[in-house]
Amino acid sequence: MQTKQLLSLAATVAGERRTGDVLEAIVGGIAKQHGIALARIWLISSGDLCDSCFAGTECDDRLQCLQLVASAGASLQSVDQDWSSVDGLYRRIPLNHPGIGAIGRTGESILIKDFVPENDWVAQPDWARREGIRAFAGHPLIFHGKTLGALAIFSREPLDDEDFAWLRIFADQGAVAITNAQKSEDLVRAERASREQAGQLQQVIDVAPVHMFIWEADASVSYGNRAALNYFGPMPPTSPMEFLEIVTHPEDVARLKKGIARGIAAGKTVEIEARMRKHDGQYRWFLYQLSPLLDAETRIVRWCGVRIDIHDQKEAQERTLRENLALREEIDKVSMFEEIVGTSEPLQAVLFRVTKVARTESTVLITGETGTGKELIARAIHKKSYRAAGAFISANCATIPRDLIASELFGHEKGAFTGALQRRVGQFELAEGGTIFLDEIGELPLETQIALLRVLQEREFQRVGSNNSIRANVRVIAATNRDLPGAIATGTFRSDLFYRINVFPIQIPPLRERKEDVRVLVEYFIDRYSSKVGKKIRRIEKKSLARMQAYHWPGNIRELQNVIERSVILCETENFSVDESWLPQDAAACRPLSDELIEQEKEMIRAALKRTHGRVSGLSGAAVQLGMHPSTLDSKIKILKIDKRRFQTA
Repeated sequence: MQTKQLLSLAATVAGERRTGDVLEAIVGGIAKQHGIALARIWLISSGDLCDSCFAGTECDDRLQCLQLVASAGASLQSVDQDWSSVDGLYRRIPLNHPGIGAIGRTGESILIKDFVPENDWVAQPDWARREGIRAFAGHPLIFHGKTLGALAIFSREPLDDEDFAWLRIFADQGAVAITNAQKSEDLVRAERASREQAGQLQQVIDVAPVHMFIWEADASVSYGNRAALNYFGPMPPTSPMEFLEIVTHPEDVARLKKGIARGIAAGKTVEIEARMRKHDGQYRWFLYQLSPLLDAETRIVRWCGVRIDIHDQKEAQERTLRENLALREEIDKVSMFEEIVGTSEPLQAVLFRVTKVARTESTVLITGETGTGKELIARAIHKKSYRAAGAFISANCATIPRDLIASELFGHEKGAFTGALQRRVGQFELAEGGTIFLDEIGELPLETQIALLRVLQEREFQRVGSNNSIRANVRVIAATNRDLPGAIATGTFRSDLFYRINVFPIQIPPLRERKEDVRVLVEYFIDRYSSKVGKKIRRIEKKSLARMQAYHWPGNIRELQNVIERSVILCETENFSVDESWLPQDAAACRPLSDELIEQEKEMIRAALKRTHGRVSGLSGAAVQLGMHPSTLDSKIKILKIDKRRFQTA
């Protein structure tokens, strides 16, 4: 069997979200493999059709059995034969039945490498003879120790141990995909049921007793119904606001009173959720609804209020949220690209290229603006490569001093230069057998570019101060946000090195080109940072979300991440919002400038340095204002020959 085809099929199966589509993709994909005659999946389910089961009289447990759910293959004898049907003789197989049943019962695999149709194991020798069946492989579908069912493959060619091992890996991935699809469908059904229940609840509320109260126009109580009185018990005569102080949860009282006061001042209906204390001291969630009653001249004569018990609904939402988070964590464990968040077409195109190049030894050049996640892509390539068990070493060429970069990358011998008190192992030696990621490769000095070129050409290097060559079994992934062809034209980057690293280019799209991912990223970062600081954030302010989706994000995902972390720290309620001053409408001015606008870029950097008194890094530094990494801004300051010291006393 072709390993690459199985890996490609595994990726296809993992992308399906409906159980039926996952099952069909598995058997259909396997059936297309060379030499495969028939592929089938049985899943363990409740026993049924026992009276018509071929082995019904032999079954000692009618509570559950293996049910045929997917089948694919092609007959040699007749193109009209439908092998995709799941209603044949073996549509049900008892767990105590030998062969397929034993796989489902014991969770153990079966391999028959090469057999003749007359083999005792073959249930239908005539069929096997007609179709040229030579081998059989059966694997249990197991997820987290639970056997879901069995995958069976009938082959017209012998199967060896390697084929069997790859099929086992594929079966394990298939079990994960089936489980994820089932959980996704369960969530969809739960959400549909929740919506249906909400509609039914609303109908019941219309006729069932709820808390009702009437306030006079000046907000003095005139009436409260029996349901409210039974809930709160005897209460001393008080004004509405004093009443709220007594019965509302301390964390909700200020928000509730403020919302009601705002609604009364505006003469508009108010809807607020809050926890109210019952006479036994327990709190329950209620939806407050307060609406004005108008006379013929549209003057407010009274306020009509209801309190609807939504405690169970809130708990269900919390439970669903926890289940969603648990499912997301489970999916993340088997995801091909951990921490790479988004579903947009530009991002998926990048991930497709990552999938293609990961299993090769090709050198990769990742390009894109600062903050787009180039290192995450590099790590994804390493994790899915044959070097995944080796080290992943990241070296930022922009942050290493120029006179030390050769030593940092290739190491040095004792006494190689002043301060070299002992031998130092370089990054390339640390990455032996794995991957080295050279970030900001455009910042490499020319002399170091020559040494790197030798590594790529000859697969060897020398420590600083040594004449002995060291072999380098290292894959190189480089990244830059610079225009390398432009740097070649100006003589700051070698063309021969560029062609060596640009074997397989991957361009990372800026966040402004994948706007549909903004909401997913915002939710992802809110989950991450709110859990770190112990806050519960339940909603995102629509205005803030719209502003974030419209913002240009010159610093891309890194800038978005910083804004979300800062906002979570400052957030004091369950509603997430972002300070508008952090997302200026003229964000287009922060876009990367072309060579023709170099003077404007200088002025922009000078202005930022003036505002920050020459400070580059930190939350109050110029790099944050310009949406750049501090090291990138430092490099630009050097290239543009800007004296940042003259701003330090301004």
